[in-house]
Amino acid sequence: MTKIYRIALIEDNKKQLEKLAGYLEKIPNAQLVLKSSSSDDFFEHLKTVTPDILVADLDLGNDSMSGIEVATELNLPVFFASINTADYIEDVEELKRDAEICVDHITKPFTEEQFAKSFIRFLKEVYLFSNLDYVYLDFNKTKRNKILIDDIVYLCADKRAGSESNNKQIYFINRKPENLIDFSFSKMEEKGLQKSQFVTVHKSFRVNKKYIHCYHRKTATIEISVFDDWGKTKSHHLPVSETYQTDIKKNFG
Repeated sequence: MTKIYRIALIEDNKKQLEKLAGYLEKIPNAQLVLKSSSSDDFFEHLKTVTPDILVADLDLGNDSMSGIEVATELNLPVFFASINTADYIEDVEELKRDAEICVDHITKPFTEEQFAKSFIRFLKEVYLFSNLDYVYLDFNKTKRNKILIDDIVYLCADKRAGSESNNKQIYFINRKPENLIDFSFSKMEEKGLQKSQFVTVHKSFRVNKKYIHCYHRKTATIEISVFDDWGKTKSHHLPVSETYQTDIKKNFG
């Protein structure tokens, strides 16, 4: 990863602001272009700089905005560093789901080493999220097919649907299903299919959250759109196992 990311930092505590600025300045691939202790000052300076990533405290004290509101306004990948993460965790999850950006957090207090490790991992996620718009997958008859990630609806390991050994089925929004050869769910991210986009609803299914319309509580299924064998886009239901029902219900119910 050689890209240099321009970082904007907002933290209402000026001592913490300088400490975080010092941490960020030591991280490879990170260039601090803006630091501020208030949202008014922060947005004023944004007129002259263009950051790639936001680092923010969740609670900005007596400021007119919270860190979540600043992040929503910018719609950039955001790394939250805050003492009260638990108070905002639902807002953080909602931002990650609805804004479709990379979102991560670390809870204070933390050491410089802990911050650096977490932030470097976050930069890798941002890099993958922004660069792997396509993946290369092997099907029954053709190898290294270039597939747009957003065209994938879900992946299936259900033997009743024809899965054998390490093969899977892959379903799309705009083309007929294919047999996916030598593909492991445990190595999805290595292929470029991020867990932040493809959620687990059952041991046999990994689903692109973009195509989940809703969760049906009575039947414990999700409703999705998929392109079928006859060339039509139709509504389809997938079972959600008990292990994942709470999370799916919360995010899509």
